[in-house]
Amino acid sequence: MMNDMTPVVKQLLIINIIVFIGCQLMGTPAESNAAYQQFSLFYFENPHFKVWQPLTSMFMHAPLPNIMHIAFNMIALVSFGSMLEHFWGAKKFLFFYLSCGVGAFLLHTGVNYYFFHHGLDILVNNGFQKDEILSTLNEGKFNTRWEQLLPGSEFQNFTDAYFGTAVGASGAIYGLLVAFAFMFPSAELALFFIPLPIKAKYVVPGLIAIDLFMGIKGSSLFGDNTGGGIAHFAHVGGALFGFIMMLVWKNQKFHHNRWS
Repeated sequence: MMNDMTPVVKQLLIINIIVFIGCQLMGTPAESNAAYQQFSLFYFENPHFKVWQPLTSMFMHAPLPNIMHIAFNMIALVSFGSMLEHFWGAKKFLFFYLSCGVGAFLLHTGVNYYFFHHGLDILVNNGFQKDEILSTLNEGKFNTRWEQLLPGSEFQNFTDAYFGTAVGASGAIYGLLVAFAFMFPSAELALFFIPLPIKAKYVVPGLIAIDLFMGIKGSSLFGDNTGGGIAHFAHVGGALFGFIMMLVWKNQKFHHNRWS
């Protein structure tokens, strides 16, 4: 019920839904959709990257027919966010939520940087000119000879890192999940695919582990991107950043509520 939500959670929910509907109205596929091209998160060395994308991409989600991405995120936002906002207050909750989103961006971008420059160094060491490589990539193309020098997943990681785009509140949501498990470890949660309730201290690490495992295989438990296959690191980044913040806040006694 909307009336049962805390104020910031309600506003975040409304913004995410409005942005999602607005993006769908601008047409498909996402590659030719002006909203996705301007507000999705591009790799920072890609000329399509804009300084506002780390923030705007947090309020966008995978386009239709993928409805599970926004559905999972919004259900989690309402379920866990309202309780956290109730204990923390609006300002602290919003700060935590946005900070986890930034943490997701930082780890996602850091992994992309490693994959891209690892491949770039190999190509340069094998006689290709850096400027020529970047020029080819900026045209949306690649040299088929690169595949011979970047075996296995290295070529896929190299191109995905540069061309891939990421959207979604998932990084911030994973931060909320970690915070909930940190504060209420013995709270029992019911999952869609498991009939018995499981304690939060087991559910949340399990979700992160599953998402990371599936991401390494080239997919994500709750899809988080419109391009490449490594956006699972955004989930891990949000969770990791949330965990670090919870440790710092607990040690500094930042909050005034008793921990479970």
